[in-house]
This record gives sequence, structure tokens and C-alpha cells, in this order.
Amino acid sequence: MKKYASLLMLGAILAGLLAACAPQTVTVTVEVPVKETVEVPVERTVEVPVEVTPTPVDYGKVTFISTQCVPVEEAEKMRGVILADFPGQVEFVPADYATFEDTVLAEVKAGKGTIDVIGALHGQFPTLLAAGALQDVSPLLDEVKDRGIPEAYMELGKLGTDTQYFIPWMQATYIVAANKQALEYLPAGADPESLTWEQYRDWAKNIYEATGEKKVGFPVNGLLHRFLEGYIYPSYTGGMVTTFKSPEAVEMWKFVKDLWQYVHPESMSYEFMQEPLMSEEVWVAWDHTARLINAFKERPDDFLALPSPSGPKGLGFMPVIVGLAMPVTAPNPEGGKALIEYMTRPETQITTLREVGFFPAIQVDFPGYVAPGIRAQGEAVTKQAAASNAIPAMLPVGLGPRSGEINKIYRDAFTRIVINDEDIETVLEEEAANLQTLLNETGAPCWPPDPPSEGPCQVK
Repeated sequence: MKKYASLLMLGAILAGLLAACAPQTVTVTVEVPVKETVEVPVERTVEVPVEVTPTPVDYGKVTFISTQCVPVEEAEKMRGVILADFPGQVEFVPADYATFEDTVLAEVKAGKGTIDVIGALHGQFPTLLAAGALQDVSPLLDEVKDRGIPEAYMELGKLGTDTQYFIPWMQATYIVAANKQALEYLPAGADPESLTWEQYRDWAKNIYEATGEKKVGFPVNGLLHRFLEGYIYPSYTGGMVTTFKSPEAVEMWKFVKDLWQYVHPESMSYEFMQEPLMSEEVWVAWDHTARLINAFKERPDDFLALPSPSGPKGLGFMPVIVGLAMPVTAPNPEGGKALIEYMTRPETQITTLREVGFFPAIQVDFPGYVAPGIRAQGEAVTKQAAASNAIPAMLPVGLGPRSGEINKIYRDAFTRIVINDEDIETVLEEEAANLQTLLNETGAPCWPPDPPSEGPCQVK
């Protein structure tokens, strides 16, 4: 028993010793820096190309009446080609002048209309203006200001006022055509693209003296009256009607007589100058672009198209200007403005030239697909209109059915002075009296290049 108790005590001691030597669990708090990843939302702008289809613009129905492009073939080209890309539905209405004027004025009188855009010759607008039929299109000036429309043409669109009533649309005119064989006979230092009329005469003289032939021609049986009214008179006198018998006009007629001694005698029978040019009966000729076109189409490498020469007052020339206007009763004015802007775009102007033969009223670069001869004419037309000394002389205005009578007066003066060698001052006095009678009886006011007048234009 005693032995057993000793063993128990020994076991207890050993157990205590073992417990003391056993590892102890100690809780220690230690601060340890820990990197922690935290997701923070960040806004980031990323440019992603996205193709956006713009909402197509549709100007709706736009009614366009015009005294030009009236023949069926031309009207179809207007509808099917020239107007095809306009963002709207254009109803093109070709009309003779009487129908055109009656239609526009009837709508204005009624105070309600269907027509949005008017296309007409410069001389066909004054009657509409007098009736209060035209609205101010000045808001369009910003749209067309960089298109190179000659300032002289924009001024014509004001119709003698301070307000823009039409925007120039297209043009035709008269220029000089020259066979390249004639170039070697130009006066020393003369630039064929900026000749004076005196240099033109000297050119004719040089050709005659070198070849023994008179190689310069005029369409006396054709449109000679336009040469007198719109070219030589403004170039020498600055006017057409008011200066008819002025001292400057006397000097001008002396010049014409001097020039005429070197002009081909068959000029008296010439109607279109393209034929004598192509036959080389003449080398240098003045005429309407449409009456020279075949020479340029058939033999573009043989002929140069040149601006008309200048005189002491400047470069008188007669543009046939077609303008675009809007009546005060236009039901779709926004569509009308958009159509005018569209018709004066370079690509539309080129299409118009290609399809119906009218030259651009704006500055354009002629693309390669335009026939070389037409391009040559177009470039000469543009240079002539854009000349710094240009004097646009408009077709006679306000004479109505008697417009042919003014042409006869100028032609009679030419025949009497140049062909029959009558006294210049006597002829001018007598023909001026005939001219004044015509103006008084028709009540026609002055037109460019003469300044506006109150009442009938007066010969000074």
C-alpha cells in the first residue's frame, strides 16, 4: 500500500514536469502592413468610329417655271439629268415669255401661287419687278459668294436697285475665234487674250500686208447689230443709247471705217462665222458662241477661243444672262432657295453646259469629259466676263414687239457710214432722232451699260 502511494506520487511529479516542458500557446497581437487591392470605378472616354447615316433632306415639291430650255429635248434633259440629284421633287415648267409673264403676274395678283422659282433672261425681269412680283433673294448671297460669279453679273441681278432680285444662273455671249495660223501676225507684244481693238485692227492689217488677203471677218448678214450695240459702242463710249451720237461715238466710227479696209469683203454675206473659219476663207472672226461652235467641235486643235478686245472705256461685251428669282407668292420658299443654290453649284453648272449648251455663270474648272472645243469656248467666256475692265451691255429692254427696230437703227448707221461713206456726224444726228422716237413711243427706260433713267431713255 505504501509502495503504491509512492508510485502515485512519482506519477504526479512526472506529469507536472512533462506539463511544464510542453509548448505553450501564446496569443500575440502584431500590426503587419498589408497591401489591399481595391476596385475603384473609373470613367474613361474611348472614341469608337461609328457610321451615321444622315437623315436625308427633302425639300418637297418645288415648281420651277423658265423661259429657257423650252424645246422638248432640252426640257427633258432638265428633268431627267440636270435636276435629277436635287433633294426634292422639281416640277419643271418650260414656257414662252408671254405665258411665263401672264402666269407669274396672275398669281401675284391673286395673292397665292404655285411657282417657287423663276428662270428668265435679264431683260424679262423688269416687268415683274415693276409689278411687285419679285422677292428679295439677298439671303442667298452667302451661299453663292465663293462661286466666282462676276461682280458685274451680280450687279445686274439688282435690276438697278440696291436689292438682289435674281442670282445669275447661266450665260451665252459673243467671242473671237482665231485660226492658229494667224498668231504669227499678231502685233509685237500683243497678248491675244487681252487685245485692244486697235491691236485687233493691226492684226488684220499685218495679215493683209503679209499674205495679200483680208482674213478677218464679221457676220454682217447675221448678228452684226450685237457687235455694234454691245461691243464696239460700250468699248469706246461707255454706253449704248445715251452715247449714240457723242464725240466718242464719232471717233469710234472713224476707227470702224479704218478697220473695215482689212475685213474680208464676203463679210457682207456671212451669217454664221463657223463656215468661213472652217473653209479658212477667214482666219479671225467675231460671232456668237453658238455660231462658232462647229469650228471648235470639229477642229478643236486648229482654233483659239479669245475674249473680245477692249476699247478706251473698257471691254464692252453683251452677255445673254439667265437669272433665277423667286416670286413673292412662292408656296415653298425654303425649297426655292435650295433649288437656286443647287443650280449654281459647279457640278450642276458643268452638267448644264454639257446637256443644253449654256455656259456657266460661275467660275469653274472644266473637267476632262467636256469636249475640248466647248471647254475652250467656256474658258474664253469666263475670262471675258471676269475681266477687270468688263462693261456688260444687256440686250435692249422695254421695247416689246418693236425690239427689232433698234437693231435696224444701228445697222443703218453702219451701212451709211462704213459702206456708203456718208458723213459720220450727219448720220448720227439723223439716226439718233429715229432712236429717240422709238424710245419715247415705247417708254423704254435706259438699260446697262447706260445708267437708269426716269422715264424713256434719252440720247444725249
